[in-house]
Amino acid sequence: MGNFDCPFRAMDTLLAEFKDKTNVIIVDFHAEATSEKVAMGWYLDGRVSAVLGTHTHIGTIDAHILPGGTAYVTDIGMVGPMDSVIGDDVSSVINRFLSQIPRRLSVGKGIVDFNAILVEVSEDTGKAVGIKRIREVVT
Repeated sequence: MGNFDCPFRAMDTLLAEFKDKTNVIIVDFHAEATSEKVAMGWYLDGRVSAVLGTHTHIGTIDAHILPGGTAYVTDIGMVGPMDSVIGDDVSSVINRFLSQIPRRLSVGKGIVDFNAILVEVSEDTGKAVGIKRIREVVT
C-alpha cells in the first residue's frame, strides 16, 4: 500500500464536515485487518450511527450496538456463490496459490449466499436502536 492518511484522522475530518448536516451517519469501513475495523468501531462509538466492515467477504457474527449507541459488525459478508473462495472459482484460486503466478480469476458458480446487515437508527439522536445480521441461501 502507499502512504495514505490515517483513516482515524480522516474520519475526524469528515465528521467535522457533517456534524451540522445530519444525525444519521453510516460508515462502510473497507479494510482487511479485523483489528483495525474493531478499533475504528470503538473510536467512532457515539459519533456515528453504524460502522459496517466490508472487504473480506466472510460475514462475522459480532453484530452488536456499542455502549455509545453505534451499531457495529466486523464484516457484512458477500452476496455470491457459496461454493467459492470469496466469490471466485475454487480451483482457480487454489492453482493461483500453488503456482504463485498472478492470473485473472473466474467467478464461482452455484447456490448464492446472501449476506446483509439491517440497522435501525433513531433519526432524532442518530443512535442505533437495533442491528441484525441477515443471511439467506438463494437457490
